Amino acid sequence: MKRESGFTLVELLVVVAVIGILSAIAVMSVIRSRLAANEAAAIGSIRAIGSAQLSYSASCGNGYFATSLMTLGVPPPSASISYISPDLSGGAVVAKSGYNLTVSAGKGSGPGVLDCNGTATSSGFYVSAVPLTFGSSGARSFASASNANTSIWMTFTATPPPEPFAAPSLPLQ
Repeated sequence: MKRESGFTLVELLVVVAVIGILSAIAVMSVIRSRLAANEAAAIGSIRAIGSAQLSYSASCGNGYFATSLMTLGVPPPSASISYISPDLSGGAVVAKSGYNLTVSAGKGSGPGVLDCNGTATSSGFYVSAVPLTFGSSGARSFASASNANTSIWMTFTATPPPEPFAAPSLPLQ
């Protein structure tokens, strides 16, 4: 009798099943990692915009704040560098790292004076970051405002936390 060597069909099916299960776990981990990275980038962008607003207010806004990202992207007449990077100042709504970022006048803020470039300002600002595709590019929405003492607030919805910040919105720890 000749003895044939090799794998049986059952053994091959078990190996294929194990590889399928491991790859499914790996894909889910990659998706969760991308979601966490997008959220971290959104938080970093909000912090950068908040810092830019403080610099703008002190140097060009005469104590007032910019009402759009485009305003923060224009350097003052005496400098060649703007307050925020070009990837954040491309329009009224900027898509970056899976989030839409916007800046507007804060709730209850009034109009300010013209800045050093002749642009209208406001006595307060509100910045928000909303996922482009909720659940896929991000699972939380974020916001901050001039009256929030540089705190960033979040919600587990596709809408940013409204001003004034309170429950059900949560501050980042």
